Amino acid sequence: MGNADLRQLAVIEEVGFDELDGAVAVDAHNWLYKYLTTTVRFTRDDAYTTADGTEVPNLIGVVRGLPKFFENDLTPVFVFDGRVVGLKDEEVESRREEREKREAKLEEAREAGDALEVARLDSQTQRLTDVIHETTRELLRLLDVPMIEAPAEGEAQASHMARTDEDVRYVGSDDYDCLLLGAPLTLRQLTSTGDVERMDFEATLAEHDVTWEQLVDVGILCGTDFNDGLPGYGPKTALKAVKEHGDLWAVLDDEDEYIDDADRIRELFLDPDVTDDYDYDDDVDPDLDAARDYLVDDWGIAADEIERAFERIEESVTQTGLDRWT
Repeated sequence: MGNADLRQLAVIEEVGFDELDGAVAVDAHNWLYKYLTTTVRFTRDDAYTTADGTEVPNLIGVVRGLPKFFENDLTPVFVFDGRVVGLKDEEVESRREEREKREAKLEEAREAGDALEVARLDSQTQRLTDVIHETTRELLRLLDVPMIEAPAEGEAQASHMARTDEDVRYVGSDDYDCLLLGAPLTLRQLTSTGDVERMDFEATLAEHDVTWEQLVDVGILCGTDFNDGLPGYGPKTALKAVKEHGDLWAVLDDEDEYIDDADRIRELFLDPDVTDDYDYDDDVDPDLDAARDYLVDDWGIAADEIERAFERIEESVTQTGLDRWT
Protein backbone atom coordinates (compact mmCIF):
# COMPACT_ATOMS: atom_id res chain seq x y z
CA MET A 1 0.00 0.00 0.00
CA GLY A 2 2.99 2.33 0.17
CA ASN A 3 3.50 4.98 2.83
CA ALA A 4 0.24 6.84 3.46
CA ASP A 5 2.22 9.75 4.91
CA LEU A 6 3.04 10.74 1.32
CA ARG A 7 -0.46 12.18 1.21
CA GLN A 8 1.01 15.19 3.02
CA LEU A 9 2.92 16.04 -0.16
CA ALA A 10 0.60 14.80 -2.90
CA VAL A 11 -1.54 17.21 -4.91
CA ILE A 12 -5.01 15.68 -4.69
CA GLU A 13 -8.42 17.00 -5.68
CA GLU A 14 -11.90 15.53 -5.55
CA VAL A 15 -13.58 14.99 -8.91
CA GLY A 16 -16.88 13.52 -10.00
CA PHE A 17 -17.10 10.50 -12.27
CA ASP A 18 -18.78 12.69 -14.87
CA GLU A 19 -15.51 14.63 -15.20
CA LEU A 20 -13.55 11.52 -16.22
CA ASP A 21 -13.21 9.60 -19.46
CA GLY A 22 -10.87 7.14 -21.14
CA ALA A 23 -9.27 3.95 -19.90
CA VAL A 24 -8.28 3.31 -16.29
CA ALA A 25 -5.48 0.84 -15.55
CA VAL A 26 -6.88 -0.60 -12.32
CA ASP A 27 -4.51 -2.08 -9.74
CA ALA A 28 -6.62 -5.25 -9.57
CA HIS A 29 -5.34 -6.58 -6.24
CA ASN A 30 -5.82 -3.23 -4.51
CA TRP A 31 -9.32 -2.73 -5.96
CA LEU A 32 -10.39 -6.31 -5.33
CA TYR A 33 -9.12 -6.41 -1.75
CA LYS A 34 -11.13 -3.28 -0.92
CA TYR A 35 -14.35 -4.86 -2.17
CA LEU A 36 -13.45 -8.17 -0.56
CA THR A 37 -13.19 -6.63 2.90
CA THR A 38 -16.27 -4.42 2.62
CA THR A 39 -18.38 -7.26 1.27
CA VAL A 40 -17.39 -9.54 4.14
CA ARG A 41 -18.05 -6.83 6.69
CA PHE A 42 -21.43 -5.67 5.45
CA THR A 43 -22.97 -8.72 3.74
CA ARG A 44 -24.41 -11.81 5.39
CA ASP A 45 -21.91 -14.64 5.02
CA ASP A 46 -24.40 -17.16 3.63
CA ALA A 47 -24.79 -14.90 0.57
CA TYR A 48 -21.26 -15.68 -0.63
CA THR A 49 -20.50 -19.06 0.97
CA THR A 50 -20.93 -22.25 -1.05
CA ALA A 51 -22.43 -25.48 0.27
CA ASP A 52 -18.94 -26.86 0.96
CA GLY A 53 -17.92 -23.74 2.91
CA THR A 54 -15.88 -21.96 0.24
CA GLU A 55 -16.13 -18.20 0.60
CA VAL A 56 -16.26 -16.12 -2.59
CA PRO A 57 -17.25 -12.60 -1.47
CA ASN A 58 -15.18 -11.30 -4.38
CA LEU A 59 -17.96 -12.30 -6.77
CA ILE A 60 -20.38 -9.93 -5.06
CA GLY A 61 -17.76 -7.20 -4.71
CA VAL A 62 -16.75 -7.27 -8.38
CA VAL A 63 -20.33 -6.97 -9.65
CA ARG A 64 -21.07 -4.15 -7.22
CA GLY A 65 -17.92 -2.29 -8.17
CA LEU A 66 -18.11 -2.38 -11.95
CA PRO A 67 -21.21 -0.19 -12.55
CA LYS A 68 -19.22 2.92 -11.57
CA PHE A 69 -17.17 2.39 -14.71
CA PHE A 70 -19.98 1.14 -16.92
CA GLU A 71 -22.25 4.08 -16.12
CA ASN A 72 -19.58 6.58 -17.08
CA ASP A 73 -17.24 7.06 -19.99
CA LEU A 74 -14.54 4.88 -18.42
CA THR A 75 -13.02 1.60 -19.53
CA PRO A 76 -11.48 -0.42 -16.68
CA VAL A 77 -8.40 -2.44 -17.59
CA PHE A 78 -7.61 -4.70 -14.64
CA VAL A 79 -3.89 -5.24 -14.06
CA PHE A 80 -3.06 -8.28 -11.91
CA ASP A 81 0.17 -8.76 -9.95
CA GLY A 82 2.80 -11.12 -11.27
CA ARG A 83 5.72 -12.30 -9.17
CA VAL A 84 6.49 -10.67 -5.81
CA VAL A 85 9.56 -8.44 -5.94
CA GLY A 86 12.32 -9.98 -3.82
CA LEU A 87 12.86 -6.91 -1.66
CA LYS A 88 9.20 -7.03 -0.70
CA ASP A 89 9.54 -10.42 1.01
CA GLU A 90 9.83 -8.81 4.45
CA GLU A 91 6.69 -6.74 3.83
CA VAL A 92 4.78 -9.85 2.75
CA GLU A 93 5.97 -11.71 5.85
CA SER A 94 5.02 -8.77 8.08
CA ARG A 95 1.53 -8.70 6.61
CA ARG A 96 1.21 -12.45 7.13
CA GLU A 97 2.16 -12.09 10.79
CA GLU A 98 -0.33 -9.26 11.27
CA ARG A 99 -3.05 -11.34 9.65
CA GLU A 100 -2.29 -14.25 11.97
CA LYS A 101 -2.62 -11.94 14.98
CA ARG A 102 -5.98 -10.70 13.73
CA GLU A 103 -7.12 -14.28 13.09
CA ALA A 104 -6.33 -15.13 16.73
CA LYS A 105 -8.33 -12.10 17.89
CA LEU A 106 -11.14 -13.13 15.55
CA GLU A 107 -11.36 -16.54 17.18
CA GLU A 108 -11.51 -14.88 20.60
CA ALA A 109 -14.33 -12.61 19.42
CA ARG A 110 -16.26 -15.59 18.08
CA GLU A 111 -15.89 -17.42 21.38
CA ALA A 112 -17.09 -14.30 23.20
CA GLY A 113 -20.09 -13.95 20.87
CA ASP A 114 -19.14 -10.39 19.89
CA ALA A 115 -20.84 -10.18 16.48
CA LEU A 116 -19.68 -6.63 15.66
CA GLU A 117 -16.05 -7.42 16.44
CA VAL A 118 -16.30 -10.66 14.47
CA ALA A 119 -17.54 -8.77 11.41
CA ARG A 120 -14.78 -6.16 11.74
CA LEU A 121 -11.95 -8.64 12.22
CA ASP A 122 -13.29 -11.07 9.63
CA SER A 123 -13.06 -8.34 6.99
CA GLN A 124 -9.45 -7.62 8.00
CA THR A 125 -8.30 -11.22 7.67
CA GLN A 126 -9.36 -11.71 4.07
CA ARG A 127 -6.81 -13.09 1.59
CA LEU A 128 -6.77 -13.26 -2.17
CA THR A 129 -6.89 -17.05 -2.40
CA ASP A 130 -6.44 -19.11 -5.56
CA VAL A 131 -10.22 -19.56 -5.76
CA ILE A 132 -10.75 -15.81 -5.49
CA HIS A 133 -8.18 -15.16 -8.21
CA GLU A 134 -9.67 -17.76 -10.54
CA THR A 135 -13.31 -16.80 -10.05
CA THR A 136 -12.58 -13.09 -10.36
CA ARG A 137 -10.84 -13.62 -13.69
CA GLU A 138 -13.67 -15.81 -14.99
CA LEU A 139 -16.32 -13.28 -13.99
CA LEU A 140 -14.38 -10.44 -15.64
CA ARG A 141 -14.03 -12.61 -18.75
CA LEU A 142 -17.79 -13.19 -18.91
CA LEU A 143 -18.35 -9.45 -18.51
CA ASP A 144 -15.76 -8.86 -21.24
CA VAL A 145 -13.72 -6.57 -18.99
CA PRO A 146 -10.08 -6.21 -20.17
CA MET A 147 -7.40 -7.90 -18.03
CA ILE A 148 -3.60 -7.80 -18.12
CA GLU A 149 -1.09 -9.88 -16.17
CA ALA A 150 1.85 -7.78 -14.95
CA PRO A 151 5.33 -9.32 -14.86
CA ALA A 152 5.73 -8.11 -11.27
CA GLU A 153 3.92 -5.38 -9.30
CA GLY A 154 0.49 -4.52 -10.65
CA GLU A 155 0.67 -0.87 -9.59
CA ALA A 156 4.01 -0.51 -11.40
CA GLN A 157 2.58 -1.95 -14.63
CA ALA A 158 -0.55 0.21 -14.33
CA SER A 159 1.58 3.33 -13.75
CA HIS A 160 3.74 2.46 -16.76
CA MET A 161 0.63 2.07 -18.93
CA ALA A 162 -0.71 5.45 -17.85
CA ARG A 163 2.63 7.06 -18.74
CA THR A 164 3.13 5.37 -22.11
CA ASP A 165 -0.24 4.22 -23.49
CA GLU A 166 -2.12 7.12 -25.05
CA ASP A 167 -5.45 5.39 -24.41
CA VAL A 168 -4.85 4.94 -20.66
CA ARG A 169 -5.51 8.20 -18.84
CA TYR A 170 -5.46 7.05 -15.23
CA VAL A 171 -4.28 4.51 -12.73
CA GLY A 172 -6.99 3.24 -10.38
CA SER A 173 -5.47 2.52 -6.96
CA ASP A 174 -5.39 3.68 -3.34
CA ASP A 175 -1.66 2.90 -3.22
CA TYR A 176 0.48 6.01 -2.73
CA ASP A 177 3.35 4.15 -4.38
CA CYS A 178 1.71 5.12 -7.68
CA LEU A 179 3.00 8.64 -7.03
CA LEU A 180 6.57 7.36 -6.68
CA LEU A 181 6.06 5.18 -9.76
CA GLY A 182 5.31 8.25 -11.83
CA ALA A 183 1.63 7.59 -12.57
CA PRO A 184 0.48 10.85 -14.19
CA LEU A 185 -3.00 10.76 -12.67
CA THR A 186 -4.16 8.28 -10.03
CA LEU A 187 -7.81 7.82 -9.12
CA ARG A 188 -8.22 6.98 -5.46
CA GLN A 189 -11.34 5.82 -3.58
CA LEU A 190 -12.83 4.11 -6.61
CA THR A 191 -14.39 1.66 -4.17
CA SER A 192 -15.96 4.35 -1.99
CA THR A 193 -19.26 6.17 -2.39
CA GLY A 194 -19.30 9.67 -3.80
CA ASP A 195 -16.54 11.44 -5.68
CA VAL A 196 -13.08 10.05 -6.29
CA GLU A 197 -9.71 11.64 -5.53
CA ARG A 198 -7.41 12.47 -8.42
CA MET A 199 -3.74 12.47 -7.45
CA ASP A 200 -1.57 14.48 -9.85
CA PHE A 201 2.09 13.50 -10.28
CA GLU A 202 3.30 16.49 -12.33
CA ALA A 203 1.45 18.95 -10.10
CA THR A 204 3.08 17.36 -7.07
CA LEU A 205 6.55 17.78 -8.55
CA ALA A 206 5.79 21.39 -9.45
CA GLU A 207 4.25 22.13 -6.05
CA HIS A 208 7.48 21.18 -4.29
CA ASP A 209 9.94 22.03 -7.07
CA VAL A 210 11.52 18.57 -7.14
CA THR A 211 12.36 15.98 -9.77
CA TRP A 212 10.89 12.50 -9.98
CA GLU A 213 14.17 11.11 -8.64
CA GLN A 214 14.05 13.47 -5.67
CA LEU A 215 10.45 12.53 -4.91
CA VAL A 216 11.48 8.87 -4.84
CA ASP A 217 14.36 9.79 -2.52
CA VAL A 218 11.87 11.47 -0.20
CA GLY A 219 9.78 8.31 -0.21
CA ILE A 220 12.78 6.12 0.63
CA LEU A 221 13.75 8.37 3.52
CA CYS A 222 10.19 8.14 4.88
CA GLY A 223 9.95 4.40 4.30
CA THR A 224 8.38 2.25 1.60
CA ASP A 225 7.13 -1.31 1.21
CA PHE A 226 10.76 -2.18 0.51
CA ASN A 227 12.51 -0.42 3.40
CA ASP A 228 12.12 1.24 6.77
CA GLY A 229 12.62 4.99 6.76
CA LEU A 230 15.18 6.90 8.77
CA PRO A 231 14.08 7.64 12.35
CA GLY A 232 12.56 11.08 12.61
CA TYR A 233 12.00 11.46 8.87
CA GLY A 234 8.46 12.17 7.81
CA PRO A 235 7.54 13.52 4.37
CA LYS A 236 8.14 17.18 5.16
CA THR A 237 11.46 16.57 6.92
CA ALA A 238 12.60 14.29 4.10
CA LEU A 239 11.55 16.81 1.46
CA LYS A 240 13.48 19.60 3.17
CA ALA A 241 16.57 17.41 3.47
CA VAL A 242 16.50 16.24 -0.15
CA LYS A 243 16.04 19.79 -1.44
CA GLU A 244 18.87 21.02 0.77
CA HIS A 245 21.34 18.26 -0.07
CA GLY A 246 20.23 17.32 -3.58
CA ASP A 247 19.57 13.60 -3.34
CA LEU A 248 19.25 10.56 -1.10
CA TRP A 249 22.96 9.78 -1.05
CA ALA A 250 23.93 13.25 0.14
CA VAL A 251 21.32 13.11 2.90
CA LEU A 252 22.61 9.73 4.06
CA ASP A 253 26.18 11.00 4.03
CA ASP A 254 25.21 14.05 6.07
CA GLU A 255 23.36 11.90 8.61
CA ASP A 256 26.04 9.20 8.58
CA GLU A 257 23.24 6.71 7.89
CA TYR A 258 22.81 3.74 5.57
CA ILE A 259 19.76 2.15 3.94
CA ASP A 260 20.14 -1.41 2.72
CA ASP A 261 19.67 -1.81 -1.04
CA ALA A 262 18.87 1.89 -1.46
CA ASP A 263 20.04 1.91 -5.06
CA ARG A 264 17.91 -1.13 -5.90
CA ILE A 265 14.86 0.36 -4.16
CA ARG A 266 15.29 3.57 -6.14
CA GLU A 267 15.41 1.51 -9.33
CA LEU A 268 12.21 -0.34 -8.40
CA PHE A 269 10.34 2.96 -8.58
CA LEU A 270 12.18 4.64 -11.47
CA ASP A 271 12.69 1.58 -13.66
CA PRO A 272 10.40 -1.24 -12.46
CA ASP A 273 9.83 -4.59 -14.15
CA VAL A 274 7.02 -3.81 -16.60
CA THR A 275 6.06 -4.81 -20.11
CA ASP A 276 4.74 -3.24 -23.30
CA ASP A 277 3.75 -6.68 -24.57
CA TYR A 278 0.07 -6.51 -23.75
CA ASP A 279 -3.15 -6.04 -25.63
CA TYR A 280 -6.74 -5.31 -24.69
CA ASP A 281 -9.99 -4.55 -26.48
CA ASP A 282 -12.03 -1.66 -25.13
CA ASP A 283 -15.04 -2.63 -27.25
CA VAL A 284 -16.63 -4.30 -24.22
CA ASP A 285 -19.66 -6.55 -24.73
CA PRO A 286 -20.71 -8.11 -21.40
CA ASP A 287 -22.62 -11.40 -21.40
CA LEU A 288 -24.91 -10.59 -18.49
CA ASP A 289 -26.92 -13.81 -18.59
CA ALA A 290 -23.80 -15.98 -18.52
CA ALA A 291 -22.34 -13.89 -15.70
CA ARG A 292 -25.55 -14.19 -13.63
CA ASP A 293 -25.64 -17.95 -14.16
CA TYR A 294 -21.98 -18.24 -13.18
CA LEU A 295 -22.57 -16.45 -9.89
CA VAL A 296 -25.93 -17.87 -8.90
CA ASP A 297 -25.92 -21.38 -10.38
CA ASP A 298 -22.22 -22.25 -10.31
CA TRP A 299 -21.21 -20.52 -7.06
CA GLY A 300 -24.46 -20.16 -5.12
CA ILE A 301 -24.29 -16.38 -4.80
CA ALA A 302 -27.53 -14.95 -3.41
CA ALA A 303 -29.34 -13.38 -6.37
CA ASP A 304 -30.79 -10.55 -4.28
CA GLU A 305 -27.27 -9.37 -3.39
CA ILE A 306 -26.23 -8.81 -7.00
CA GLU A 307 -29.41 -8.11 -8.96
CA ARG A 308 -29.35 -4.34 -8.56
CA ALA A 309 -25.73 -4.24 -9.73
CA PHE A 310 -26.63 -6.26 -12.83
CA GLU A 311 -29.56 -3.93 -13.47
CA ARG A 312 -27.22 -0.94 -13.35
CA ILE A 313 -24.84 -2.60 -15.80
CA GLU A 314 -27.72 -3.48 -18.13
CA GLU A 315 -29.12 0.04 -17.92
CA SER A 316 -25.73 1.48 -18.81
CA VAL A 317 -25.55 -0.78 -21.86
CA THR A 318 -28.93 0.36 -23.17
CA GLN A 319 -28.86 4.01 -22.08
CA THR A 320 -25.37 5.32 -22.76
CA GLY A 321 -25.41 4.51 -26.46
CA LEU A 322 -21.63 4.26 -26.42
CA ASP A 323 -20.21 2.24 -29.30
CA ARG A 324 -18.09 0.19 -26.93
CA TRP A 325 -21.18 -1.21 -25.19
CA THR A 326 -22.94 -2.30 -28.42
